[in-house]
Amino acid sequence: MRTDGDTWDIISSVGITALGVATFRATETAQPDALIRDDCARLFVEAAAEPRSLQALAAPGDAEFLPVARLIGVRTKFFDEFFLAAAAAGVRQAVILAAGLDARGYRLDWPVGASVFEIDQPKVLDFKHQVLADNEVVPRAVLRAVPVDLRDDWPAALFDAGFDADRPTAWSAEGLLPYLPGAAQDALFERIDTLSAPGSRVAVEGFSGRPDIARISQAATQEMATSPFGDVDVTQLFYNDERTDPVQWLTDRGWQVDSADVTELSARYGRPVPELTGGSADMHNVAAYLTATK
Repeated sequence: MRTDGDTWDIISSVGITALGVATFRATETAQPDALIRDDCARLFVEAAAEPRSLQALAAPGDAEFLPVARLIGVRTKFFDEFFLAAAAAGVRQAVILAAGLDARGYRLDWPVGASVFEIDQPKVLDFKHQVLADNEVVPRAVLRAVPVDLRDDWPAALFDAGFDADRPTAWSAEGLLPYLPGAAQDALFERIDTLSAPGSRVAVEGFSGRPDIARISQAATQEMATSPFGDVDVTQLFYNDERTDPVQWLTDRGWQVDSADVTELSARYGRPVPELTGGSADMHNVAAYLTATK
């Protein structure tokens, strides 16, 4: 069960979900028609040596495992495009919230002068940066680690790392919101709004309307049961208390918001939506991908 102030490394609690996503990204990268290329993902899986992840890596075409990897490919491309579009518009400061094993600071084509801040638990960031250093993978932007829990005073740590609130910022919250208590999610958006200069952008993976988080967590556990991560009980990781609808929250504060669901994104990228059943279908049907500009 989650508790206030709980911590984790890359193979425990919430950390195992970061490793799972890296595994899905490695699987998608291995496909002949891959939407993304994340060569760092395989390095993380191999270094962690977690048996279930290695099993998935050894069989990237597994019929039970592949549909979720294909959806992670769609999600990853959405956030990749978000950062690249922001950079093309002149935004030179990016903050990746709950960065996990996200390697965008190393694999995207950042413009000269771009700074990328990665916020996550200290052990998770330490693992990621050590693996990449061991493999001589170097950042393609000015990379600044911010080892702090998002339930704590992360803006102070962000400023200590060199963040400039007077410059427009591109923020991402990918695969994050269900792992925060409702109050922490509300505080997250309040802080993003306060720290965002005009021209800032944010991309969020959330759920449309006011979803039943308990039902979604049960669906996620059903989905994991068909993968090598079958003994991961997602219901123990999600918070199911009341929380703000991000679309409404951002709109009410003057942000210009666009939203797309999985079907719309898949069509945009020329990819059929993988066929899902039961709880997995329910979970992905309520997923919403938001971009907003201040």
